Amino acid sequence: MRAALFVTCVNDALYPRTGIAVVRLLERLGVQVDFPAAQSCCGQPQYNTGYRRESEPLLRRTAEAFVGYPYVVTPSGSCAAMIRAHYPRIGREAEREGRGGELAALAEDLVPRVYELTEFLVDVLGVTDVGAYFPHTVTYHPSCHGLRTLGLGDRPRRLLAAVKGLELLELPGAEECCGFGGTFAVKNPDVSAAMGTDKTGHAASTGAQVLCGADNSCLAHLDGVLRRQGIPLRVLHLAEILASTQEEPLT
Repeated sequence: MRAALFVTCVNDALYPRTGIAVVRLLERLGVQVDFPAAQSCCGQPQYNTGYRRESEPLLRRTAEAFVGYPYVVTPSGSCAAMIRAHYPRIGREAEREGRGGELAALAEDLVPRVYELTEFLVDVLGVTDVGAYFPHTVTYHPSCHGLRTLGLGDRPRRLLAAVKGLELLELPGAEECCGFGGTFAVKNPDVSAAMGTDKTGHAASTGAQVLCGADNSCLAHLDGVLRRQGIPLRVLHLAEILASTQEEPLT
């Protein structure tokens, strides 16, 4: 099976270990992983801030970068949600404004092939036990886009529960937003910080060693709150835990 990795700009710039972990994990499961170098930002920051037309070139670039791949896998629920929920809308609006159907056609071709990582593992590969080993206590934060827009449900938790040595602890108020929300955190910093403080307080109350999530943008926000509070809780993307094995443990 062949798949393309859409690493996302946040991971590329700030969390390259997550991309490396995804490749390591998928290759261990027999997937041939390609990395199209033409990929860039999906356009979510522009779109979420109200600059729809400015996001159009990024829709085009993303769609063209992944032409021909049967599966496009991304370790980001928010970027997967941007493509699946908003690319068709961008295309329809461009067409409605009399600027042709190119964007709509590109979106229609790309959307069905885009999978968030846990969707790909559970729904396409049909696995929950990926052969991982991580002997630590972990609590899981479900980010809003994955939870509400993509409907990931219990897929991430099922994958974590199958990890050898891992003890999964329930996160109180798990479905509450962490307060990041992309540009929301910039526009409403006080509210964002308060929501982050609530979330990290819940995470710390579990006694877990690791706070895990499937979106590094949310985890970056929570990590910043934890550091300012002096709470010794490690933050990790789910892909890094799933890539860890007894032979090659996460360091």
